[in-house]
Amino acid sequence: MQHFLRCALAPLLAAGSRAAIARRPWVIIPGLLALLVQAGQAQRTAPSHSTYVIVHGAWGGSWDWRVVDSLLTRQGHHVYRPSLTGLGERVHLASATVGLATHIEDVVNTIVWEDLRNVVLVGHSYGGMVITGVADRIPDRIRRLVYLDAFVPDSGESTIGLLDSSGGTFIRANVRDGLIVPPWVTEHNVIPRDVPQPLRTFTDTLRLLNPLGRKVPAVYILTVEPGKEPDGFQRFADRAAARGWRVRRLSADHVPERSAPVPLVNLLTEVR
Repeated sequence: MQHFLRCALAPLLAAGSRAAIARRPWVIIPGLLALLVQAGQAQRTAPSHSTYVIVHGAWGGSWDWRVVDSLLTRQGHHVYRPSLTGLGERVHLASATVGLATHIEDVVNTIVWEDLRNVVLVGHSYGGMVITGVADRIPDRIRRLVYLDAFVPDSGESTIGLLDSSGGTFIRANVRDGLIVPPWVTEHNVIPRDVPQPLRTFTDTLRLLNPLGRKVPAVYILTVEPGKEPDGFQRFADRAAARGWRVRRLSADHVPERSAPVPLVNLLTEVR
């Protein structure tokens, strides 16, 4: 503002005008008021940039969100995409002791140690479990929660408990040494790639203690794949609607960060 006014008033304060202004200082008041109004309008209409923290889903990693990060950053937003312990480039930390609380702590620490505020916290799929726990811990740091084709848990629920019977059977059939290793996860895939998911992240019960966490504004984005019925996450969109959240639909498969990054970014910037 000060720089703007100095530049704008410079012509009025030219050497030939100073004496006249000194004798009649009120002559610049109308112009000064107009400049102040213009400056205020410029500040109000300046683009608003958000801080996004994106929590990836099970078996994945922050690497999966590079394109979305790039698109948001190009618009002037700030993006953080922590990889959860044991996943992505932190696969070397994978063990049977890693649980849901570990992943919640990963994201809480990212926000607190980076001193982030007014965060738009995005959780994809399993990431919905994580961001719910984060909101319970630090609701004052979060401006909005965005559940992207994600689990919407209540206190006392677990990921495996929210799966249907076939999903639970699939998970239990693919456990090895405390890790969930589905058929598509192999060491032969090119890096970056999906990796085994610690079983405890699915079996641990989420405990919500802070009522302020339930008051953080939230939006649900349901991805709808044409020709695929029923949609496995429709019931979580219904739960979100029952809570009074806005529910948006995105034509894409379950991994829109790969299949529909541009429409996804458009929605993320719209609901922030």
